[in-house]
Amino acid sequence: MSAPIKVASPGELPGAVGRRATGEWFAVGQDRIDAFADATEDHQWIHVDPERAASGPFGATIAHGYLTLSLLPHLASPLIEVDGSAMTVNYGMDKVRFLTPVTAGSRVRASTEITGAEETSMGVRLASAVTVEIDGAEKPALIAETITLYVPAT
Repeated sequence: MSAPIKVASPGELPGAVGRRATGEWFAVGQDRIDAFADATEDHQWIHVDPERAASGPFGATIAHGYLTLSLLPHLASPLIEVDGSAMTVNYGMDKVRFLTPVTAGSRVRASTEITGAEETSMGVRLASAVTVEIDGAEKPALIAETITLYVPAT
């Protein structure tokens, strides 16, 4: 893990463009995959049937791509610390690609690079390139271009 990117206020985010940070490893277990399947009603066998999945294309059950994506608040948010913010809002994404399946029991972590910061009437919209790596895998699980709005405290 590298030190998080820290700034004293949303107004300082434009000066952080180009900075990078990497988070800690996080295990994605079958229990989390099963809970996500229940929450989304996506019970496809590649996610929830370990016996059948063992002889399937991935050799084990895999996390839903959207499960991996939904972990971004936990994996990537701690990598950027902005003091003087009243709130932080997920503004959206410009691109998401799922590159490698995350098998049950794998560890993942996020790295982020600040790619842009735009001042708006509500605060600063921050663009970041986020990569979710899988421990021991050559290719990442996913890449995403995220946008976060940092609203300054008044």
